[in-house]
Amino acid sequence: MTGRIDWWHAAVRGNRPGIGAALTRFGLRSAALAYGLGVRFRNAAFDRGWKTIHRVPVPVIGVGNLTLGGTGKTPAVEYIAGMYHARGLRVAVLSRGYGGRTGPNDEAMVLAANIPNVPHLQGKNRVELARRAVAELRSEVLVLDDGFQHRRLHRDLDVLLVDTTRPPMADRLFPGGTLREPATGLRRAGAILLTRCDQAEPRPTVEWLSRRFPGRPVATSVHEPRDLVRTDGEPEAVASLRGKPVAAVSGIGNPAAFRKTLATLGAEVVAERVFPDHHAYSPADEAGLRVWAASLPAGATVVTTQKDLVKLRLSELADRPVRAVRIGLAFLTGEAEFRAAVNGVV
Repeated sequence: MTGRIDWWHAAVRGNRPGIGAALTRFGLRSAALAYGLGVRFRNAAFDRGWKTIHRVPVPVIGVGNLTLGGTGKTPAVEYIAGMYHARGLRVAVLSRGYGGRTGPNDEAMVLAANIPNVPHLQGKNRVELARRAVAELRSEVLVLDDGFQHRRLHRDLDVLLVDTTRPPMADRLFPGGTLREPATGLRRAGAILLTRCDQAEPRPTVEWLSRRFPGRPVATSVHEPRDLVRTDGEPEAVASLRGKPVAAVSGIGNPAAFRKTLATLGAEVVAERVFPDHHAYSPADEAGLRVWAASLPAGATVVTTQKDLVKLRLSELADRPVRAVRIGLAFLTGEAEFRAAVNGVV
């Protein structure tokens, strides 16, 4: 599965040479034409009232993106929900719950650990979830996670995240690229947050957004490693990884960004295992990881993401300690304007 995803990414980005890859790109981009027509028709149906948009009697803030894969929504959801909670408002998070087949998914478990006083409701019908949150939890504001393409529930503000390493003006529609919908969908955004601005120069993306979609606040940010987390919840300093051999394990939408995070911490990445996004680790996966970890150099630490640790729940692999990097959202520019937009809907 992971190999096929990597091959697709390499093909659509033009990183794979050869006539076979060229023909694949042509086929995928041709298929994207039909996909794009379907997406445009669906959006037009909501815009023109052919499909119903449901309202609830409290403000709803959506947090989402245009692309497949991770842009760092969970730290943004945590930041926004934390803002409202700090104001004394009863806030709830609503999400589809991808990967949570028998219970809360990884994102819900991470949010529960980082903002334990904010309830998180998951389910396919987010209109019904919103009504439940208002009726049963008496919520005063709702944060819709990964909801930019979810048009059935009315939002008072849509916060759109853009990964600076994969800007929309350099991308294509799925399956010829990673865009879920055309970049014109940015018109629905009330505030735009650029993420991973330490891994790519944000200025070209900021200038493009300002030209194409003027009048919207555009903030820049990074995902800042805050500490290392153990299964017992005790934190450790991220500085402890500097100069040390580490083996990376991740099942997220953008594993390359995780590798870069480890590199910025000064860690020496000696090995890596990548799983699909929202991967549910099985006993066979754990057994395989133990065999793999046994081959690592003495003194190596297995480092994963917080989303993966809440599912693995392992303190060690083959006597190698397991730690997760806890990430927080840190603004570079535009934080005041961003907070004003978010606070302005309540």
